[in-house]
Amino acid sequence: MNTATAPLKKSFKAQMLEAREQAITASVNRLLSEKGFDAMTVDEVAAEVGIAKASLYKHFSSKEELACAAMVQAMQKAQAFLADLNQAEDPGSTQCVSLNKLMTTTRWVLQLKLAGEMPTLPSQNSSLRASLMASRPYMDGLMKVSDLLGSWIVQAQQEGFINSALPPLAVLYTVYARACDPVVEFLKMSELHTDEEIVDIIMTTCFAGLSARSN
Repeated sequence: MNTATAPLKKSFKAQMLEAREQAITASVNRLLSEKGFDAMTVDEVAAEVGIAKASLYKHFSSKEELACAAMVQAMQKAQAFLADLNQAEDPGSTQCVSLNKLMTTTRWVLQLKLAGEMPTLPSQNSSLRASLMASRPYMDGLMKVSDLLGSWIVQAQQEGFINSALPPLAVLYTVYARACDPVVEFLKMSELHTDEEIVDIIMTTCFAGLSARSN
């Protein structure tokens, strides 16, 4: 029997450590979505996972590392979603294929946000920014996601579906901003709209502003 190429089975200890890290990351993701980075505490994460704070620090040395792990997981989820979307055939809409993909991605992000599955990070935090920029998996994922979204934006502009006077980078940041749009929370708290109605409202206000208009 040739065992040269057989995959090495993880030890029970390694499997337990991996399962614990996944539980920690899931807890961080939920708390970041619910409370944000500034309000989340390491004690809350440890208590929710059911481990001692000292045990948590064996996996992640700081609050910034916890948030970074959650963002890496979110970025990996986004990469998988975009890869599937990029390979899918367009249903034959009269709209630009690239615009459809941008809108589908934005709708997906908003749905995750409403479901409490989208981590929320502050725009200004030097230590957190340093941790994210030092994370190779996060930065590589961010570049791949940005490159793909950017190519869709440029194509939609070339075909006249998005205002070509807008810098593509500004359009990209507008799409990214939907992941932390406070309007979503305000509409949710008003209890006047269903989640799907909230998504439709945000989609309309976002893409109506980006659309190409004749002078």
